[in-house]
Amino acid sequence: MINYFGDVFKGLPVLITGHTGFKGSWLSIWLQALGAKVIGYSLPAPTQPSHFSITHLDQKMVHITGDICHYDKIYDTIQEHQPAFVFHLAAQSLVLKSYTDPKETFDANVGGTVNVLEAVRNSECVKGCLVITTDKCYENKEWTWGYRENDTLGGSDPYSASKAMAELATQAYRASFFESSKCVASARAGNVIGGGDFSDFRLVPDSMKALMSNKLIEVRNPHSVRPWLHVLDALSGYLCLAQNLLQHEQTFAGAWNFGPMEQQGVSVEALVQKAVDYWGEGDWINLEAIGQKREMHLLRLNWDQAAHHLKWHPVYNWHEALEDTVKWFKAFHNDPKVADNENMYQVALDHIKKYCIYAQKRELKWAESKNLLAVEG
Repeated sequence: MINYFGDVFKGLPVLITGHTGFKGSWLSIWLQALGAKVIGYSLPAPTQPSHFSITHLDQKMVHITGDICHYDKIYDTIQEHQPAFVFHLAAQSLVLKSYTDPKETFDANVGGTVNVLEAVRNSECVKGCLVITTDKCYENKEWTWGYRENDTLGGSDPYSASKAMAELATQAYRASFFESSKCVASARAGNVIGGGDFSDFRLVPDSMKALMSNKLIEVRNPHSVRPWLHVLDALSGYLCLAQNLLQHEQTFAGAWNFGPMEQQGVSVEALVQKAVDYWGEGDWINLEAIGQKREMHLLRLNWDQAAHHLKWHPVYNWHEALEDTVKWFKAFHNDPKVADNENMYQVALDHIKKYCIYAQKRELKWAESKNLLAVEG
């Protein structure tokens, strides 16, 4: 067990929507290590393989298969398991897919978020809820500086627009129903990287799959700049915010950005080349073409609010984040029996343990403890 985040999660029943996804599976493992009673509600894992399946999380937690578009099932799940806190991560999370199926994107990201918020509103057991959106919820101005929490929301593609709408729904519920009762916040982080992400049309997963298959990495936008953030940095932000919501209630209700050390961002080209270097072999090819679907070319995020009020700070710089990601995929690639043993669950715990040790050395507030314990397998 890890005695971090003020020990607020020890013994706490917590519901995670989207626990079969990349971030959701890592959050489930971390909360289990913190001693929480974790309940997951999600559609089946979106990819095969998936971090959820190869860590056998379905055997280690309350695992409920369900769609966030089905209000009654979400509500019934909360009534049955009585969570005190809800992390809402379930979503249609791919920009390119939002062009091929915009209705599904809006149904999941807007309607699904409203369903979760409505179930929270009608459930006395829930004390707080954190809605996870994205840094792409901001109106794209191609600014050279980072977006702040009070900047204009918007979106020129279905995915970004749906996330901006999810933010507005969260804001409306907070102002209309939760100001004096439940503590509701939203967290905005994007371009999250880390081991176990096998999604299509994402740079780092596509790069890792290419390297594992001895193929060239295909790059669409080499000069685009993104705020690359390690998955554990994003999750430490979510957990830190949830801790403060549970301890201080309405003081921390609102929207929060969580971004990397490099607030100026890092180019796609630099990231891919460094991934090849860490892997030890391979190469990439520029497939930049006219007529491809439009994405932001310049996206930077300002997280001064989290640094000042939550005392949160990312632990890894982008080199460390990418190196840790490559190490995870190397461990996966070199274990031919990964689907039949417990190795990758322990690998996840080891990555969390190393991250927490780094956080302690860098004197982050959430990592303070008088009685630090090692992670148990």
